[in-house]
Amino acid sequence: MTPEKFAENFHLIRQEVGKILVGQEDVLNSLIVCLIARGHALVEGVPGLGKTLMIKSLAQVVDLSFSRIQFTPDLMPADITGTMVLEEELGRRSFRFQEGPVFANVILADEINRATPKTQSALLEAMQEGQVTVARQTHMLPQPFFVFATQNPIEMEGTYPLPEAQLDRFFLKILIDYPSDVEMTEVLSRTTGTYEPNPRKVVEGKDLLDMAALAREVPISRPVYEFVINLIEATRPQNNKSGETVRRYVRYGSSPRGAQALVLAAKVRALERGRFNVSLEDVQAVALPALRHRILLNFEAQAEGISPDAVIEDVLKRTAR
Repeated sequence: MTPEKFAENFHLIRQEVGKILVGQEDVLNSLIVCLIARGHALVEGVPGLGKTLMIKSLAQVVDLSFSRIQFTPDLMPADITGTMVLEEELGRRSFRFQEGPVFANVILADEINRATPKTQSALLEAMQEGQVTVARQTHMLPQPFFVFATQNPIEMEGTYPLPEAQLDRFFLKILIDYPSDVEMTEVLSRTTGTYEPNPRKVVEGKDLLDMAALAREVPISRPVYEFVINLIEATRPQNNKSGETVRRYVRYGSSPRGAQALVLAAKVRALERGRFNVSLEDVQAVALPALRHRILLNFEAQAEGISPDAVIEDVLKRTAR
């Protein structure tokens, strides 16, 4: 695949999903980046902003199988991965594995923080290894495989926050905000009238794999690598490169997975913009979604209303000097 074809496919995906969804261009770009980088995404926003619709439409446009799992407190791990069922035929009994809803290309884990930690952990092996193990038997998941999890930030009672180890396995954490007045007008026009969107399937799973392979070939200069490393180290309060904001408000900084996410997402962004090299601007543009869930704030930050995004923006300013 050529860089020109890569950019064309990226824009076609965005254009077709845009027939269904109004606005949220940055959010959609980040989701497409996850698809190409073969990473998982955690999408956070209040109800009614189109999270489910966006993810389902994206799977439709790239011609991938889609499965939605509604997470609830009574959901069990077997409800996700599948289980062994007893069958009887001609007087003989045998066990057969019945696949769960996780056996699809795109998984929408809706309101993932409503399930218990035991159930949340059922996704860990699937996200990291692309497989599930049931009754000591390993079953491979279809490829490519993506988990797009959503969570509601305003209803925290009766929820189970994701542990840091699982948060770290999400490639990006994407925040969805309210639409503007102009976008709201378009939403009402589309959803309360006769408009019936008909998005096309513009790429296939094989195309996504080819795009992922090309993205990994994009070269990065040594100064950009050094910028990424300095940025990650500056998020750690124990490091001498960190500033006053990090030392005051951060308990733990980003893991090496944060650096990997920065590099891969920056490579995809460079190709999408028609360049075959990564610039500092590419890294800076993807820093918030790549790092906001990998920084653990302390109690003082929570008491003063300091957000991870504010800390990352301060780190970016210091590192860019």
